[in-house]
Amino acid sequence: MTPFLPDLPHSLSAAMRRGLLGKCPRCGGVHLFARFLKPVDRCPLCGQDWTLHAADDFPPYVAILITGHILAPVMIVLGSATAIPMWVTVAIALILAVVLLLSLLQPAKGAIIALQWWMGMQGFAERPGKQEAGIA
Repeated sequence: MTPFLPDLPHSLSAAMRRGLLGKCPRCGGVHLFARFLKPVDRCPLCGQDWTLHAADDFPPYVAILITGHILAPVMIVLGSATAIPMWVTVAIALILAVVLLLSLLQPAKGAIIALQWWMGMQGFAERPGKQEAGIA
């Protein structure tokens, strides 16, 4: 039986795209997350150990930054509309903020884990398969 040879990404953007989609950044074949924000310990397809990541507070920071940039113009438009009561404006802003933050957290974490893996940061001292794929 021949061992599985993963389809390694050829660029940082390809690895991060896989992470954004919630797929294993190394092989792209299976889900990266076992639960909402908990990555699998090992990829069942390529065997990559994902317990080494240390994404910590960076994914929420990215999600908050993007949410703020999306909500700022919306709040300016809603705030300038005099026909809308203030409590409706606040309710719309809170609902949009929660929905955006929750929808951006997992993709941000996947992309950060992929970034750490690609750059060899934290416990990812060397990307497995780097030499086989001829990636510098």
